[in-house]
Amino acid sequence: MMKSYETINVIEEHKSDSIVVIELNRPGAMNSLNTKMSEELIDCLKSLKNRNDTCVLILTGSGEKSFCAGADLKERKGMTNQQWKEQHDCFEEAYNQLRNFPFPTIAMVNGFALGGGMEMVLSCDLRYVSENAKMGLPEVTLGIIPGVGGTQLLPRTISVNKAKEFLFRGNHISSQQALETGIANGVFKSEELYTHTLEVANEIARNAPLSLKALKKSVNLGTETDLTTALSIELDQYYTCANSKDRQEGIKAFNEKRDPIWQGE
Repeated sequence: MMKSYETINVIEEHKSDSIVVIELNRPGAMNSLNTKMSEELIDCLKSLKNRNDTCVLILTGSGEKSFCAGADLKERKGMTNQQWKEQHDCFEEAYNQLRNFPFPTIAMVNGFALGGGMEMVLSCDLRYVSENAKMGLPEVTLGIIPGVGGTQLLPRTISVNKAKEFLFRGNHISSQQALETGIANGVFKSEELYTHTLEVANEIARNAPLSLKALKKSVNLGTETDLTTALSIELDQYYTCANSKDRQEGIKAFNEKRDPIWQGE
């Protein structure tokens, strides 16, 4: 049982299916990211990655208006450069924990995802959005640029010239644009978003946990290097799975025409 947090809700009603939902919970501030939320995200993600009962993580925002509107600019008002830097260090660690979460992560975007909120979306493996979602990286309109991955993750997700256009203009991206450019994996009506996202999460979570970890590691590391090195990374992960007890269980279950019972070993 996870402990309670002030700015996030950890929903474990699907824990028996190896799925955990983290809900950003500052609805009065459009679920914007403040120092407290970043600290709690770090603590929560560190705890979850060390558990053996979580295979899929869903990240969303409370309410239907906003996923996350980015950094809380009210909290930042009047900060010294040093205070800004100290807060940003905390933000960086939270996003690092999310990007490097060992199992698949799904952003369920239920409204505005702007600035740091958009960077959270890009930090997840899969992204399902509601029809009314609005996303964007408007930092250029505030005299800064994205600082927790936006300029690097977006051009790794869509074409470089389209990413530059979004970044240079700082405008909002509709759910349809997100789908067409490849940012979103799917778009659904607001009332159907949770159901569809959970269906995907359940389908993923039924698979071997060691394989899920190996797949994510192989893809993430492999896409950042040359093909020869990438194939070596894939082979390392392949034998991690091939030499496991779960591989033996998977073959046995297939031949016995039953569902496998994964042990994560």
